[in-house]
Amino acid sequence: MNGVFFKRVMLGVLAVFTELSMVNAQQFSGLVQANVIKADGQLPWLDGGTGIVQYQDDSLNLQQGLLNVKGKFTSSLSYNVVANVYQNGEQHLGVTQAVVNYKPLSIGFARFKARAGFFYPRMSLENVDIGWLSPYTYTQSSINSWIGEELRVAGVEVSLYNSGRSSRSPLSWEVLAGAFKGNDTLGTILSWRGFAMHDRQSLQNDRLIFANYPTVNDPDGIFHPSYVEPFHELDGRVGFYLGAHLSYYKKTQLRYYLYDNQADPNVVNHQRLYAWRTKFHSLAFSHDFTSNARLIAQWLTGSSVMGQRFVYINFDAWYLMYSHKLGAHRVSARIDNFRVTEDDIFPNDINKSDGHGLTIAWRYNINKSWQLGLEQHVNHNRAYNRITLAEQPKQDQRQTLGVVQFRWR
Repeated sequence: MNGVFFKRVMLGVLAVFTELSMVNAQQFSGLVQANVIKADGQLPWLDGGTGIVQYQDDSLNLQQGLLNVKGKFTSSLSYNVVANVYQNGEQHLGVTQAVVNYKPLSIGFARFKARAGFFYPRMSLENVDIGWLSPYTYTQSSINSWIGEELRVAGVEVSLYNSGRSSRSPLSWEVLAGAFKGNDTLGTILSWRGFAMHDRQSLQNDRLIFANYPTVNDPDGIFHPSYVEPFHELDGRVGFYLGAHLSYYKKTQLRYYLYDNQADPNVVNHQRLYAWRTKFHSLAFSHDFTSNARLIAQWLTGSSVMGQRFVYINFDAWYLMYSHKLGAHRVSARIDNFRVTEDDIFPNDINKSDGHGLTIAWRYNINKSWQLGLEQHVNHNRAYNRITLAEQPKQDQRQTLGVVQFRWR
C-alpha cells in the first residue's frame, strides 16, 4: 500500500467517522479555553523560532477549543471523534482522534476488547481528561507535549484484560498490542528542535514548522525542509507497540509501552521528508495517597535514525508531578527533565539539546461549566544548533498564564 493510497483511505475513514458521529451521536461535550499570557520575547518554534514554549510576549489567546463526540452503533460497538481548533500553527481546525471501539460483554478471567482508527496509545497518565488534555496543568510535560506533536497511530489495537472487581482481586491488569501505519516521520522535530512544553496537539493534516537551520536546509548536506508533516506513510511498513497496564485497588497504576514505527530510514518522499526509524520505551506511574492527593511520573527513553545515519539521536525525558485537590480547588506542581544526544555522520548538523522545567498550576471550578486557572512555568534549556542561527545555545524562558475555561458535557 503506497503512502498516497493510505492517506486517502485514512481521510475517507475520518470522513465516515465524522458523518456517523453527526447522525448517531449520543453525547456531545467540549471546552473552550482563553488565556492571557505574560511571556518572554523568545520567538516560538510554531512561528519559525527556537523557543520551546507556545507563546511570545504579552497577549490574549484562544488556548484550546475542542468538540468531543461519542456514540454507539450497538451495545458492543461505539465511536469517538475529537475535533480541535487552535489559534496558532499552520492548520487551525481539524481532527485529532477518530476511533471505533469494540468491547463485547463477556465473562471469564481474560476479557477481550479492540479499537481501530486514528488515536493515541494509552501510555500517558497525565493526559487523561477530555480530548487527551491534562486536568492538572495547562503547560504539559515535555514527554506528552512531544507525543501530542508527532505521535498518533492509524491502525488497530487489541487487548486482553481483567478487572479486579470481577475477579474479587485488588489487582486489575491489561495487556495489549497495536499495529499501525502513518507515523513514519516520528522523531523529526525532536531531532532538530528538541523537546518543547505546551498543550497543542497536531491535527490530522497538520504541518509543524521549525527554525531554518542552515545545516538542515543545505542542498549539499541533509537538504530537508524546515517543517514536518507528522502523520505520513512513506515506506509501506507496519509499525507496532506493546503495552501492559497494572492497577492495585485503582489507587496505584503502572503502564509500560514499547513503541517501534519500523520505518525504513532510507525512504524519502517528493517533499524531501524522510522516514525515521524511531523506537522507545515508556513507563508511567501514579499513586493516590488519598482521594485528593496524587503523585504522577513518567519516563521515556529511545532512539531515532534518518538516512544512512545522517541523523542519529538518543532521547531521554522524565517528569514527576504532585497534585492536590481541596474542594473546588486543585494545585499541581511538576518538574521536567529532558535530553537529546547525537551520534551521526554530519557533525555540522548539531542535534544535541537538553533542559529542565518547573510548572505550578492552580485550577478553580466555579461550577460544572466554568473554571479559572493560573499557572507559572519556567524552564532552562539548551539547543546547540542555535549557534548556526547566531543565537546563544542556552535559553531561560518564563511564562505566566491566566486561563478562563468553559466546558459542556
